[in-house]
Amino acid sequence: MSLNWDKITEWQVLLVDDEPDNIEVVAESLEYYGMSVRTANNGQQGLDLLADWLPDIIMLDLSMPVMDGWATLRHLKSDPRTQAIPVLALSAHAIIGDSERAVNAGFDGYLTKPVNVPTLLQDFRSALKERNISKI
Repeated sequence: MSLNWDKITEWQVLLVDDEPDNIEVVAESLEYYGMSVRTANNGQQGLDLLADWLPDIIMLDLSMPVMDGWATLRHLKSDPRTQAIPVLALSAHAIIGDSERAVNAGFDGYLTKPVNVPTLLQDFRSALKERNISKI
């Protein structure tokens, strides 16, 4: 799947994170750029939203109760309906090797929290570009 950067105002994003402050900051930032954002508090809620809606991209926190980002990713990649949707990992654990571990697990990019609001769109683009997901 390829995301068209000339039409980001048409993107639909699923943001899954258990931290209300992070959801608010990231969702409002993406909405500022014109994207439509739906949110969930854990992986199971995120999967439930996908029953009747498919976003252009999914952002998953790695550490959440009920179902974490790792388990959610496995469900997404095993479902033919969702396996081609780009998935970005979000993590507050910026430990050396985490990004590689996430990409090796099947994530299409990795962003650290807290996100840097002024550079969020560029960080988003850079994370996806590394995996050749975005049309530049």
